[in-house]
Amino acid sequence: MIGIYFSGTGNTRYCMEQFVSNYDDTMEIIPLEEIQPKLNKFQNESDIVFAYPIYYSSLPKIVREFIDDYKNIWQDKNVFIIATMGLFSGDGAGLAARQLKKYGVHIMGGVHIQMPDCICDVKALKRNFSKNQQIVVNAQEKIKYAVQSLRIGTPICDGLKFYNHLAGLFGQRLWFFNKTRKYSNNLKINAADCIGCGKCVKICPMKNLSISHGKSEPGGRCTMCYRCINQCPKRAITLIGNNVIAQYKVDDFVSEDGLKIKENF
Repeated sequence: MIGIYFSGTGNTRYCMEQFVSNYDDTMEIIPLEEIQPKLNKFQNESDIVFAYPIYYSSLPKIVREFIDDYKNIWQDKNVFIIATMGLFSGDGAGLAARQLKKYGVHIMGGVHIQMPDCICDVKALKRNFSKNQQIVVNAQEKIKYAVQSLRIGTPICDGLKFYNHLAGLFGQRLWFFNKTRKYSNNLKINAADCIGCGKCVKICPMKNLSISHGKSEPGGRCTMCYRCINQCPKRAITLIGNNVIAQYKVDDFVSEDGLKIKENF
């Protein structure tokens, strides 16, 4: 078994790492945008853990394209899905499951994991530090349960039923249908604040940013992952809002020895 994941701010990466530590700590995990050098591994493995975040009860465009681009490789694979979200998606796991089934995939199950909101430029879902810590604790416990259930042959099936599909559709997707159907060209960089350090250029999974005349400039292929916004040292990048309210990621709430005990952002 191998893990393939897409993670913008690190939430989904963390959940995949937690899954691996509970299931098989020798299991290899591969970021979706780095799959090409590992293509033989992907082709030869029959069992896949596939993890991704949910945006507006929809798949990020980069995830949808990944599934379609490798449609000839998915045939006959067994896939367990991890879908991360800020609150609720309805059918987060079902979104990829329905797409994968078209290419001959057997869906073993799926689990929905709530994680701290890392969208930096809107106030929605902002919680205090202790609440975010508890969310991470709950995520750890749910992942343990998902692993145990998978081991005994009764895997969790979050988001895979017809009523889940309706919940996702009417919960958000109908109202925000066009938000993730195309790559966004709405990424904004405040030139006065940008110092041209190039960090955003290096970490963008879409190679959507470049440095021109000492400043970062966005293109039109943003997948709304918030990686650059989350990590910009000068808070110069926004997407939905006009100002960065907070910057933090899951690593702020955990350490090698467990949960941190005080706010550090």
